[in-house]
Parts: sequence; structure tokens; C-alpha cells
Amino acid sequence: MLRKHAKNQARPAEAIAPPSEAQVVIVVASVTLLVVILGAVSQSPVWLLGLLVFLPGAASALCTVRQTKFVFAWTELVVIVTMLVRHGDGRPWLDRTLMILLTLVLGTASVYACHRRISREQEMLRLRSTAAAMQRHILRPLPMLTDEVLVNGLYEPVQEDRLVGGDIYDVVESPWGTRVLIGDVQGKGLPAVGAAFAVIGAFRATAHREPTLTALVDALDASVVRHNSYAAKTGDDERFVTALILNIDAGAEAQAINCGHILPQVLQQGSVTTPVLTSGVPLGLAELAAEPVTVDWFVFPPGATLLLTTDGLTETRAADGAFYPLTERLTERLAQHTPPSPTDLPRALYDDARAFAGGGGQHDDVAVLTLRRSPNR
Repeated sequence: MLRKHAKNQARPAEAIAPPSEAQVVIVVASVTLLVVILGAVSQSPVWLLGLLVFLPGAASALCTVRQTKFVFAWTELVVIVTMLVRHGDGRPWLDRTLMILLTLVLGTASVYACHRRISREQEMLRLRSTAAAMQRHILRPLPMLTDEVLVNGLYEPVQEDRLVGGDIYDVVESPWGTRVLIGDVQGKGLPAVGAAFAVIGAFRATAHREPTLTALVDALDASVVRHNSYAAKTGDDERFVTALILNIDAGAEAQAINCGHILPQVLQQGSVTTPVLTSGVPLGLAELAAEPVTVDWFVFPPGATLLLTTDGLTETRAADGAFYPLTERLTERLAQHTPPSPTDLPRALYDDARAFAGGGGQHDDVAVLTLRRSPNR
């Protein structure tokens, strides 16, 4: 069975905390005092009361309904008292009445607006909590530990307000070793999610049942074909999925089938090597292939780390159009006096790629995995 560590990628959504009751009282009292002082200095207290009229509106954007009601009541009280106290300044009663009514209308509208805002925030919080729970089942939380490897990584969808995008990964412990999937659906963001779900579901249903990687990949390809058939009926775009599927057992070598995906990198004793793998067609396009899928073997010795990534990392561009030099950056980091651990490496590479792009923003989903083989094997 997979043993999961406590660190989760999808954390529950949290609402922004409103100000405390004391903070609200201090701010309201300070604004009121400022208006009174300015009114006394300028001899225009009634005109300056207009500043207080908008105080409940500001509270409705930041405070709770109860706090907004308090600000509204306080503002209305100050306006009424001021109008009554200065009844002998020659200002018509109509002006005074209109000021009181304006404060009443704007205050009531502010309380209603606050109520609507909080209702929307609670609804969005429920939706994001649901999405986070879905992600924990769709993309398993990292790290994960199997009998063969410790898997760490990160997942960053291009749309930061989304929890799931077009990049996928999964790890399944089977009777034949640990099966690992990393893939990239054609397209990005929410439009690619349907195909991503199809591949992940097929991988989990088949990885522990099929003894060979070729049969597993055939099942994954069939899942994309079925998804495209359904998409064609509903008017959605058909998609393909680049993927790398691995099988890691107790031996010093790993099996791999490359379906048009980024090649893995083996990190060991300060060196970086790229296994030579046969590049097949992406999932969903097997009917177009001239040859059946091929299983390759490459050396993955005890104590080594295997790096898997999607093109969201390798195709990050600098301002001059240059692509992120993943192999060079890996070599530089491994040569450091204290290189990042396999646990920290995915985040370090992601942050380095963002810095390489010069803050130009993220243009594709990014998934980075590290597989650390136990040194005693």
C-alpha cells in the first residue's frame, strides 16, 4: 500500500479574516474625530459630514454584517445629533432632512451589500473547498512512498485560481513494481481537464492489473480515444496526451514507454544523464503509429534520483526567447556545495524557471516529480 506523508498540495481554502471589533471601533472613532476637528476648523461641519456618509460603504467591503450595522448606526447617530445641535446655523430643515435620509439610504444599502458579499465569499469558499477535495482524489498529494521509491514534486496550473489543469501525474504500487505516470494534455487550463481525468482514471484502474507496460499503455490510449469520441459528439475539441510511463522494481534498471513526452533525467553523484528512449506517438494517436509501443530499459541505480517534468518547465522562455536550460541548471545545482535535496528540487527548479523568465508570468501548466530510489537496494 502507498504510505502518504502529511504534506498536501491542495490545502483547504481559507476566507480572509475581517477586522476585529476593536479595530472597527478605533477606525470609526478616529474618522469621526477627524471630521469633527476639520469641521470646527473650517466652519463647515455639515459639508464635512458627507465624508461620514460613505463610511458604511467602506465597511461593507471589509467587515462583517454586524460590524457594518454598527458603523451604519454610529454614522446615522452622528449625523442626526449634528443636525439637531446646529439647528440655529440658518441651514434649511429640508437640507438637514435630506442629509439624514441620504445617510439612512446609503447605510441600508451598505448593510445589504455586505450581506451579499459575504454570501458570495461563503459560496466561493465552499466551491474551492470542494475543488480542493476533488484534487486530492484526482492528483494524489505528494510526497508518496512505495517499496521502491520516494516521490516528491509540485503541480502548478497555469490558471492560478484553478486547482487542476492539463498536466497529470500518478503513482500506483503494483505486484510488478511502482508504476509512474506523468503526462501533458494538448491544450492547457480547464479545457484539457476532461482528457486528464480520462487518462488518470484508466491508469489507476489498469496499472495494478496489467503485468506489462505495453498493455497498460494500450489501455491509456483507448481511454483517450473514448474521451475524444464523446468530445466529438458534444462539440468539444479532440485531444491527445503526451506521457511517460515507468515501471520501477527492485532491480537497478527501470522500464519506460515514452509517448512523445519530455525525457527523464537521472541524477547521481553530481552528474546528470538523459536516458535514450524510443519516442512513440502521444496517447490517443496509436492508430497513426507505424510501429507498436516499445518498452525501453535504462539504469536507475540505488541512491539515484529520477527527475520527471512536463514542457511547462522546459519551454519557459526568457525575454530574449531562449528556452529554460534544464540540464545545465541541474548540473549547476548538483555542483553546489549543498545542492537541493530531492524533496526541495522541484520547487527550486520551478522558482528558478520563473526567475529565468524575468517575471513574465506562467504560460503553461507545470508538473515536476522527483523519484528517489532507496540507497539500500
